[in-house]
Amino acid sequence: MFVYNRGMSILDVDLSGTVAVVTGASRGAGLGIALVLGEAGATVYVTGRSVTGAPSDRGREGTIDETAQAVAQRGGCAIPVRCDHTDDNDVQSLFERICREQGRLDLLVNNAWGGYEQRRDEPEVAFFGIPFWEQPLWRWDGMFTAGVRAHLLASRHAAPLLIQDRAARPGLIVSTIAWAFGAYLGNVLYDTAKAATARMAFGMAEDLRPHGVAAMALAPGHLGVNETREYIGRAIATLAADPAIMTRTGTSVTVGELAREYDFTDVDGTQPEPFALPRRG
Repeated sequence: MFVYNRGMSILDVDLSGTVAVVTGASRGAGLGIALVLGEAGATVYVTGRSVTGAPSDRGREGTIDETAQAVAQRGGCAIPVRCDHTDDNDVQSLFERICREQGRLDLLVNNAWGGYEQRRDEPEVAFFGIPFWEQPLWRWDGMFTAGVRAHLLASRHAAPLLIQDRAARPGLIVSTIAWAFGAYLGNVLYDTAKAATARMAFGMAEDLRPHGVAAMALAPGHLGVNETREYIGRAIATLAADPAIMTRTGTSVTVGELAREYDFTDVDGTQPEPFALPRRG
C-alpha cells in the first residue's frame, strides 16, 4: 500500500516497495528524512562524502554509515553509498548502481548542499549579516556547484529511472530549500541559490509532468530549535504516499503547511509553524 489517509498516524504510512535516494544524508535533515522513509518501509540509498574512517573535513559529526545503521535499528533498510555530488562520475555511478540493483527508482530527495564552509586560507567572514559586496565569491561558487548544480545533476541521472513504469503511482523529486515567504534570508548569495533551486523544481515539474513524475521544493523550519529533523521526513513520507501528488507538482511548500494539510505531527505530537522572517520596509 502506498496511500496516506488523512488522520492516520505517520507511523502507519507504508512505503514498502519504494526505492528512494536521499542525498546529503550524513546528518541533519538528510538523516531525519532517511530515518522516516526507512521506518516506513522504503529501501533508501543514503549518500554523502562522510564515511566511517573519513568523516567530514570540517569536524562535523555523522557519516552515511551511521545513518544506515540508525535506519536499520528502526527495522528499515538503508544502503550507504559514498558520493561527492559535485563529481559527475560519482553521481553517474550512484544511479547506475541503483539501476543494476533495483531496476527502478520512485523517490529522489535532493538534500546535498555546499557553500557554508569557511576556507582555511582566507579571513573568516560571517555567513549572515554581511552585505553582498563583502561576501567572498567562493561562497557563490560553492552553493551553485555543491547546491543548485548538485540537485540538477542528481535529478538528471534519476529521471530515466523515475519515468519507468509509472502506471501504478507517480514518481517524485523533492528538493529541500530554505524559504521565508518572500522575506530576505540574510545573505544575497544564499537567498539567490535557494530561490534558483525552487525555480528549478518548477521547471523540472513541467518536463516530468507528461511522464507521471512530480517535482517539488520543500522547506523545513528551524531544525533543532522548534522542530526535529524527522518533521521534514514525515512530510516527505506523506508526499511519497499521496496518490494525488501530481496535483502538487511544481510547487514550493513548507513542512508546517503540509503538517496541517495532511494532519501529521512532529515526533512530540506538535505541529511547528512554518519558518518565517519579518519582511523589510
